[in-house]
This record gives sequence, C-alpha cells and structure tokens, in this order.
Amino acid sequence: QVQFVESGGGLVQPGGSLRLSCAASGSIFSFFAMGWYRQAPGKQRELVADINIGGTTNYADSVKGRFTISRDNAKNTVYLQMDSLKPEDTAVYTCFGDQDASRYWGQGTQVTVSS
Repeated sequence: QVQFVESGGGLVQPGGSLRLSCAASGSIFSFFAMGWYRQAPGKQRELVADINIGGTTNYADSVKGRFTISRDNAKNTVYLQMDSLKPEDTAVYTCFGDQDASRYWGQGTQVTVSS
C-alpha cells in the first residue's frame, strides 16, 4: 500500500552534483526514520544517510561533508543532495522509510559518476 517514487539519478562527471528525491504515497502518517542505502556491483549494501522525524541526521564516513540529507514531513519526502561526487559513489541508491514496525523501500535509482 505504501509506495515510494524516486527521482534524480543519472550520469554525472566527477566533482559534479546530483539531488535525489523520494516521495512516499499511500500513508497519512509520518515516517519515524527515512534514508538512503546504496549498493555497487560486487559490494555489500551500505547505509549512506538517514534522518529521523526530529531532524537528527547520520552519515557514512565516506560521504560526510559531501552529502546532505533532508526531509519534508508534510510531504513524506526525503532528499539527498550529493556534491563533490566521486567515481566510488557509483551505485544503485534506494530510499527507505520506517513506519509501524515496517520498513518500506523505493525501487532504486542508478547514480553513475564517470568522466
């Protein structure tokens, strides 16, 4: 019933920027936590960043200082602003939201950083 729609992925050169958006539908309640995972081929999935309903944020060391996560609780939307992108940021990025003891997932969006 809860669905997520992601947008903003694509191809960008090293040093460039992208802004990912993930909008939830089918729920009238806010998500306790929202965030983003990523997974590159041959590597384990890792938590990139998350943000709780009070606005407290958490970042992976590899993206700290370059990425910024934010959310709009009224719209049940989470954003990931990615600056100073590196080739190692290339991965499928998937958003999530936690609500009523369940974790809901987006479909994933490809981010490719290459010259």
